[in-house]
Amino acid sequence: MGSGIWSTDVYDAADRYRRASGRSAFSYSDSGARSVHPALDPRGAVRESRDSAEHPQSTPVAVLFDVTGSMGHVPRTLQAKLPQLLGLLLRQGYARDPQLMFGAIGDATCDRVPLQVGQFESDNRMDDDLGRIVLEGGGGGQMSESYELALYFMARHTVTDSWEKRGRRGYLFIIGDELAYPRVDRRQVSRLIGDELGEDVPVRQIVDEVTRRWDTYYLLPAGSHYAGNRKVLDFWRGLLGQHAVELDDLDAVCETIALTIGLGEQAIDLDQGVRDLDRSGSTAGRTVSKALARLGRGRRVSAAALPFTPAGGSGVTRL
Repeated sequence: MGSGIWSTDVYDAADRYRRASGRSAFSYSDSGARSVHPALDPRGAVRESRDSAEHPQSTPVAVLFDVTGSMGHVPRTLQAKLPQLLGLLLRQGYARDPQLMFGAIGDATCDRVPLQVGQFESDNRMDDDLGRIVLEGGGGGQMSESYELALYFMARHTVTDSWEKRGRRGYLFIIGDELAYPRVDRRQVSRLIGDELGEDVPVRQIVDEVTRRWDTYYLLPAGSHYAGNRKVLDFWRGLLGQHAVELDDLDAVCETIALTIGLGEQAIDLDQGVRDLDRSGSTAGRTVSKALARLGRGRRVSAAALPFTPAGGSGVTRL
């Protein structure tokens, strides 16, 4: 996985075909599917981001989003704005050889499809993976979803040349609006992923594991059910510190992701990134500028060297 080159022309042609035929970009889910697509099934799977002659300096980027309840509209927004995200990463040179993986998070206590994980891709197959996601829209109604299960998969079922060859973390963005459960349930891991654990894993432990290899962000967008909820914000602040980001505009998610990566890869400073957004016609500059101001206006920050802010750190970035 990870071969090929992203093409806006291919994306546009597929979009025109869907419109002409009356098909949705999420045809698998809209067809009534209620089981995980085989390509996104996490059971027994390992997702790899590897270098190749075509992409010798792969940069892994994982975007996992909550698809329960009011969060079900997030993947549709991401799919529609995928060209802008890839355009900034590729045409503006924010990251060398980016390889994107998309996945979805539900509630393993009650949902039929609580975890879906795509492949790392460099070309338009990443759009195919988005289209295979089941937008279940469930959830248990108790202000918790199975984010910890997704973190477990990222910690123990991903392999990247970026880390193994260059000692550089990848980028992990989780988009949601609720709490994680306090522990990774070993029974859920067995049923959904296939690992046999001797005991449950505390969420703090799995966060420590995943942040060792992944520069991890939690994005809480406006328009979600628990947007602005202090309990949710404090929970993620305790786990991720300044990497818990509250967005006042869902439409700014892709731009926030792109500029975060650009800063981490030392490709831009914040002022340059905002100018790039303005030139591209994006209206997200104000939102993104406030979100990333902590990284320092006018300076560049390396994701490999950026210290992780522990619990009790500098807190949630409020937009």
